[in-house]
Amino acid sequence: MPQGNQTTISEFILLGLSNQVEQQKAIFVLFLGMYLVTVIGNGLIILSIRLDSYLHTPMYFFLANLSFADVSSISTSVPKMLMNIQTQSQSISYERCIIQMYFSIVFVVIDNFLLGVMAYDRFVAICHPLNYMAIMQPRTCALLTIIPWFLSNVVALTHTLMLIQLTFCDCNILPHFFCDLAPLLKLSCSDTAVNELVLFIMGLSVITFPFALILFSYICIVKAVLRISSTEGKWKAFSTCGSHLTVVLLFYGTIVGVYFFPSSTQPDDRDKIGAVLFTVVTPMMNPFIYSLRNKDMKGALRKLISRKMFLPLMPGGGGGVLSSHD
Repeated sequence: MPQGNQTTISEFILLGLSNQVEQQKAIFVLFLGMYLVTVIGNGLIILSIRLDSYLHTPMYFFLANLSFADVSSISTSVPKMLMNIQTQSQSISYERCIIQMYFSIVFVVIDNFLLGVMAYDRFVAICHPLNYMAIMQPRTCALLTIIPWFLSNVVALTHTLMLIQLTFCDCNILPHFFCDLAPLLKLSCSDTAVNELVLFIMGLSVITFPFALILFSYICIVKAVLRISSTEGKWKAFSTCGSHLTVVLLFYGTIVGVYFFPSSTQPDDRDKIGAVLFTVVTPMMNPFIYSLRNKDMKGALRKLISRKMFLPLMPGGGGGVLSSHD
């Protein structure tokens, strides 16, 4: 493999999701709508958690981080794609492409880690309710958030540093709507065997460890709930993790459906489908799942909307994000 950044091109051409003008117009309207819904929906969740002291608990602290990651994830790719369609320009500079790839990796990986952390939080809340606040102290919650963010940046930095060692020769056409790692590796004229091996090992680890934590947590949760005698008690216990479980099924169901089931789609199309689902659809769905299935969040959103409608000035403050509420 050649050493150093021997890139001989200064920009990439992003082909996007379609090269037909009529389809591009429809794609622009569709993705602009999904982007606005995602930003507004997740923004309302973050604001509600910030302003409602009843939601200053570990579960909603992690949810606020997930919402921030979702807004950031969709913002790494969709605005550039919309701008390219609007300006009829498909180019992106080499440097911006690398930066876009870096952050797209960070936010997809952090989603995965945060789902594992949120499963652990529900495990402690249901299986060890009397010790919940002693275990999930603010310092512990901070660590359970900082560590996933740190690991996500390590994963992204590893892939980025290895990618910039590769040579990109004459072909700079990327059959994608943003700079994703897998299509970039296919485009390189260097030997990418090591990169692909690292991608496989890190990708497997990033999926396996959080999924194992989620699986362990829900096995323990189910066992604990089944020991509850009353039907009402069982339903109340399950309802506290219903939204998270729905998001988990959506996230990992996407992985299984796109990457494990054989289909007639071409590899490039499969990569684009997977990217759309991970970076656009899932972040857009999360606010609906948490607002529709969670009565505390629905109540907080109603209060927030009422406050915005009837108070000309938003009162400041809201305290810390964590408190002693269960």
